[in-house]
Amino acid sequence: MPRDNRRAERVSAAIREEIASYLTSGSRDPRITEMVTVTGVDITPDLRRARVYVSVMEPDGTDPVAILNQVGHRLRGEIGRALRLRLAPELDFQIDETAARASRIESILAQIKAEDSSRES
Repeated sequence: MPRDNRRAERVSAAIREEIASYLTSGSRDPRITEMVTVTGVDITPDLRRARVYVSVMEPDGTDPVAILNQVGHRLRGEIGRALRLRLAPELDFQIDETAARASRIESILAQIKAEDSSRES
């Protein structure tokens, strides 16, 4: 019997929306509400674990991921109630390095282009 991957995608999108909503209106901690953006959620096919990717604007010495992992149990309960899931997934927050990687790749490509143009001259 094939697994319903579309269900995992729908639940993943709904979890992302719920966490984003919590960060904008439900959280009273300014260290995470002003600095954190949810960029994506990967969920296991059995819907038991969800890896939540966040991007952090202007890190100021605090670790918003650690704070989010501390409040993850509260968020898990809210997500379970909001989405009417029998078993809400465990949440694991991680920094999304996609933007940093893209910036690094762009700078390497620009460097290569500059080296190629200097060789042609």
